This record gives sequence, C-alpha cells and structure tokens, in this order.
Amino acid sequence: MRKTFKYRLYPNKQQRRLLEQQLEECRWLYNDLLAARRDAWEQRQESLRLYDQQSTLPALKATRPALAQVQSQVLQNVAVRIDLAFQAFFRRVKTGEKPGYPRFRGQGRYASITYPQTPVGCKLDAEARRVRLHGVGQVKIILHRLIEGTPKTATISRSSTGKWYACFSCECAEPSPLPETGQQVGIDVGLKTFATLSDGQEIAHPRFFRAEEKALAKVQRRLSKEEKGTPERVGRRKVVARVHERIAWRRGDFAHQHSRHIVDSFDVIAVEDLSVNRMTHNHCLAKSIHDAAWSQFTALLLYKAAWAGRKYVAVNPAYTSQDCSQCGHRQKLSLSDRTYTCPCCGIVLDRDYNASVNILRLGQQSLASA
Repeated sequence: MRKTFKYRLYPNKQQRRLLEQQLEECRWLYNDLLAARRDAWEQRQESLRLYDQQSTLPALKATRPALAQVQSQVLQNVAVRIDLAFQAFFRRVKTGEKPGYPRFRGQGRYASITYPQTPVGCKLDAEARRVRLHGVGQVKIILHRLIEGTPKTATISRSSTGKWYACFSCECAEPSPLPETGQQVGIDVGLKTFATLSDGQEIAHPRFFRAEEKALAKVQRRLSKEEKGTPERVGRRKVVARVHERIAWRRGDFAHQHSRHIVDSFDVIAVEDLSVNRMTHNHCLAKSIHDAAWSQFTALLLYKAAWAGRKYVAVNPAYTSQDCSQCGHRQKLSLSDRTYTCPCCGIVLDRDYNASVNILRLGQQSLASA
C-alpha cells in the first residue's frame, strides 16, 4: 500500500528563487509540448505519443540551456502530465462529457514538480531535517511526524499563498489494523446536521465558508479596486488566497478529526454513495453542498478504514429517507419534512436518524451478499 506524507518546507530567498526558476522552466516545457501535440494534429493529422515527446528533450535542452537546471526525470514527468491530460480529454470525449481541451499554463500557473524516483534528485535527511533538491541545495523541512515506509516519489509544490510543501509517496509493507469493537454504524450526511449516525450521535454542521463570507467579501472588494498588473494587486490576491486557505484548513481538520473518531469506534461503516457533482446543479443548495465537503469526508473515511482494517461500504442512497426503518413502508417527503411519521407502524423518528438506520441495514445486506 502507498501512503503520502506532506511536510512544510522553508527555503531561503535564494532557494525560493531557484525553485521558482525551475517551475517556470517546467511551465515553458509544458506549453511547448502541448503546442507540439496541437500542431502535429492540425498540420499533419498525427498523434504524438509520450515517448515521442520525451525523446525530444535533449534537443530542447540544446536550444534552451536553462532547462538543464531542472533534473532530467522532472522534465520527463512534465511530458507524462501532458499525456495524462490528453488521456483524460479523450476519455471525456468518448463518454459524451464536456471534454475540456488541455490548456496552456500562464505566468505562475505551474505550481509543482515531481521526482519520480527518489532519492534521485530529491533526498530526505530526517536526522538533519533537511531535504536535498537538485539545483537548489539543502532545504529546511519540518518533520512534524515520522515518515513510514520507503519513499518512492516526491513532489515539491507551491501554494497560492507562497508556501512550499514536500509530499513523499511511500510504499508501506502492511496496514496497521485496530482492535475490533463489535460496533457497526450507518452515516447519513446532510445540510442541517453534517452527519447523523445510526447510534443516535449527531455531528453539527460547522459551515466554515458561511462563517468567512464577510471577511472574504471585504478582501475581494479591496482586490477589485487595485489596477491589474500592479504589485499591489498581486499582494491583494495573496490576501484573498489566504482566506480561502484558512477555510480549507479548518474544513480539512474537521473532516480528519471526525473521520478518525468514527474509524476508531466502529468495525463496519456504511455511508451513502452520493453523486455530489449532480447535486450541485441545484443553484439554491450548491454553495451549502460545497461548504459541507461530503466527498472529502467520505474519502478520508475510506482510506482510514482500509488502513485500520475496517469495512467500508458505500450504499445506494435511493429511498433511504423515504423508507421506514421499522416496517419498510415508503412515503414521499419534501426537504422541509424533518420528522418521519410512519402511517403503518406509527413510529416517529428524526428524518436523518431514520435514513442512517436504513443505510446501516443496506450496508449489512451488501456485506452479507458479498
């Protein structure tokens, strides 16, 4: 299994300048390879492959000596990114989705470089708390937790607020299963309450974006007053990005804490297999749905459950709110109906709690059939 560990980097001014130069060279190469693919098809009806473009890198280095500052495998990875972008483009064309042709990267729009084979080009020294990067030198790194397994790839990235990070993808031999608790749970996510568990627990909705809307509107008004292309506007953009970053950090911390608590407490975890992208087509609820970040929460549950030896089940959410958890009677409910009253058995339950019990039942049936 693979695990990724993310650490904060603190390069000095010279190292930051060298890293930004490497990003700029990778951006130029990305645009050049994209233009080559476009021109080959428009002029000769020819499709360039990954290895065709990687073989042109020595000639490009000869015409653009600045490319030699970047490690060779990092340049090859740029060609891999182009190839993956076109694979995704053709996949969307075949499935009938909106394809979205790969776009050129503008100034400052290329924010990461990848070393496919560590320690080649990127070597971590845990004792000295430094990471050695090709063409940059020894960069200070904050190892807030021990790295597990053997690092296979490394990615150096720059955030929108100018922070630098190193992500190491490590190959770990075995997961670390937790002791069994004998407990099972169904989870129903919503907008009024973030999550309702089948054992009666409720997780309150923090609404991080709604809480920061006034602060975000204030800094965006100041940004709109600055003239485009000026250093003042660049500074204002970083302030706006900082607000968004703060929201993302709080939302991620919330999801990590509650997903960890659920994985530690239950052996079987059943959740709804929601199609969040389709749900956001409702313009009245789209902002609240994005603010809830259900996909992030379920993704964290999935990988933590797999690592802890728990059973994670995603069930079809159809009719989980309309079926009675006691007798199975089905009745239509509107979004404003928050209490489920069954006309057959007479039970009265909270709508979300009733759905969570149904989700647990479907999850148990899925495990039994499997």
